[in-house]
Amino acid sequence: MTPTTMPSKKIGSAESPELPSPCGPLSAAVLEALRSNSAPRRSLGRAEPYGRDLQLALYCLYELHYRGFRGVEPEQEWDPTLLALRQELERVFLTALRDDVPAGDDVEAELQSLLVEPADAWGITQYLRRDGQLWQLREYVAHRSLHHLKEADPQAWAIPRLSGPAKAALVTIEHDEYGAGSPERMHSHLFAKMMRALGVDDRYGAYVDSAPAETLAEVNLMSMCGLHRKLRGALLGQFATIELTSSPGSDRLVQAMRRLDCTPEAIDFYSEHIEADAVHEQLVRRGVLNPLLNAEPELASDVVFGIRASTHLANKLETLLLECWTHNRHSLLTPVTMECSNATCSSPPSL
Repeated sequence: MTPTTMPSKKIGSAESPELPSPCGPLSAAVLEALRSNSAPRRSLGRAEPYGRDLQLALYCLYELHYRGFRGVEPEQEWDPTLLALRQELERVFLTALRDDVPAGDDVEAELQSLLVEPADAWGITQYLRRDGQLWQLREYVAHRSLHHLKEADPQAWAIPRLSGPAKAALVTIEHDEYGAGSPERMHSHLFAKMMRALGVDDRYGAYVDSAPAETLAEVNLMSMCGLHRKLRGALLGQFATIELTSSPGSDRLVQAMRRLDCTPEAIDFYSEHIEADAVHEQLVRRGVLNPLLNAEPELASDVVFGIRASTHLANKLETLLLECWTHNRHSLLTPVTMECSNATCSSPPSL
């Protein structure tokens, strides 16, 4: 009997990104372990909690729970040595956040503070609306792609950890995030469409190598809170922060894009969020958080922590971008290159 030749095993899918490049001993140890399917050979030492080395290592370990990486065995997702290292990295990151973010348990006051925007408020979206150039908008979109091409995936982990009205309301919001049954209206799809219209690489994970620590940390907070049941309150606080602050920022980004003569395909994502997140704001507050805290009032401090930690990390990224842009410097480690010849896609300056 002639033996049958088995097809070679394909590791990863067409949507799995390539492994990024290491930037220090921690990320090098993690990436080497993933490539070789072996245990990591590095202890933490004196790891900088907000440094790019730790944040990249943590991002790569979290990515095993999303789409994985090409060439990395799926079994690595639950490798005990990688999970143990991830736990150490999380401890350093979470300890730093708890040290830097003041404690509190007044959720309603915290939500109200998110809804009140000072008349002289100045941030990334205000800058882009008034002074931003097209190359800066494209950089901003590249930064945000690490989150928005995942869209609501980190928050979906909260669904099995809730019950009753809070669970039903969160599923309602997630249903909208995933296009309400239409793949073409999934928010991640709309974001990718915007990226293409702006000449930005829309491949999942395309900008991990270019992302500074501040960008990675924002996404890592969502993944960390999503993967730990004990942090479900913090995850919902982080989610509330996004939903309550999204509409005004989205409106400013639409104005920025119109000023820069961007196409309707580019504008669609943020235009969708002006209305959608105004509705989600009410659902998060009244449908998710109120019944959650009625049932589990002890989670109030975690919700406040999620709001404040999310704001803390967002402020770090905002400071970086504004510092770079006001001095006419790129905010990514590698500048965005052109991905199309559309008139919308003008090249950034040589800085």
